[in-house]
Amino acid sequence: MTDKLLDVRGLKVDFLTAHGLFTAVKGVDFSIGRGEVLGLAGESGSGKSTIALALMRLHRPPAIISEGSITLDGEDVLAMSPERLRKWRWSSVSMVFQSAMNSLNPVLTIFEQFRDVIVRHTGVSTAEARARASELLALIGIPQSRLDDYPHQLSGGMRQRVVLAIALALEPKLIIMDEPTTALDVVVQREILQEIVELKRKFGFSILFITHDLALMGQFADRIAIMLEGKLVEVAPSAELIANPQHDYTRRLWSSMPLLTRD
Repeated sequence: MTDKLLDVRGLKVDFLTAHGLFTAVKGVDFSIGRGEVLGLAGESGSGKSTIALALMRLHRPPAIISEGSITLDGEDVLAMSPERLRKWRWSSVSMVFQSAMNSLNPVLTIFEQFRDVIVRHTGVSTAEARARASELLALIGIPQSRLDDYPHQLSGGMRQRVVLAIALALEPKLIIMDEPTTALDVVVQREILQEIVELKRKFGFSILFITHDLALMGQFADRIAIMLEGKLVEVAPSAELIANPQHDYTRRLWSSMPLLTRD
């Protein structure tokens, strides 16, 4: 890649436990280009979500980023002050968290959750924030009349779309999606991914896409990185990795996926 948006070098994340130091991420290197989708795959506990949280500096003790560098658009993320981090999150990089459809606050309306992000970062009026929230809902195909609904009044797919729209509110350069379609049926899952592709085409953001589903990732990601026990064991263009995986773990991970074309 000649035009990197995100560059991660030697990233190491440790957890201080009662039994000593546990290293969850063991010196990983990867980059994401502008407008690129990088898929991050691996089994549960391999360190995928730990990397996602590290990129946004969301870890709290006993987790620590002990080594490495994270650079986004030329800016050193690990050197940012708390005030700079507050402004940087959501405006430059945002995240759709794991179990996203359950991450909305159940006692706040949809508009109040949009307003929290928009007003805090831009200082616009409530009326302007509502207009922006209406625009964002229109982008994801939800009527603006649903702005005053509570999360329990929306279907799972609609809640997932709202979380995505909030992540897009400040037009960040990078969106981290940690298993964004978990618990959705395959039809809704496909609809949401198609919407993400259209939004990416419109706004030009990059995506770190985390999932267990290699088949899904193969259709969506430009490149795929395979994670095993805190290390990246293989990174390759999606078609190349699926057609000719080089690492034994990648082959085993792919062979675990049910395919219609074999017994």
